[in-house]
Amino acid sequence: MKIHIKKDDTVEVMAGESRGTQGRVVSVDRDKYRAIVEGVNIVSKHTKPSAANPQGGISKVEAPVHISNLLVVDPKSGKGARVGFKKDSEGKSVRYFKKSGEEV
Repeated sequence: MKIHIKKDDTVEVMAGESRGTQGRVVSVDRDKYRAIVEGVNIVSKHTKPSAANPQGGISKVEAPVHISNLLVVDPKSGKGARVGFKKDSEGKSVRYFKKSGEEV
């Protein structure tokens, strides 16, 4: 299955607690179909004291979001839009917005 989201894309969250928020994709896990998005799905993580962090404590970290809950943001409209794949003139597979027809 092809993944329609890549690193450094701007995406909008469609479902969940962070619904409607937009952010930049930090990383994509292709095996689990999950992506980490800046400022989305923030959870509290308890850390033990260590040499790097002698105090320890609770830190806020972004947790992965399933890619089915993400839409790539179309720069023209500023909203999330569906993405498809098509071949360009050279035969390469490129992503495009289904509504506007523009390439991503």
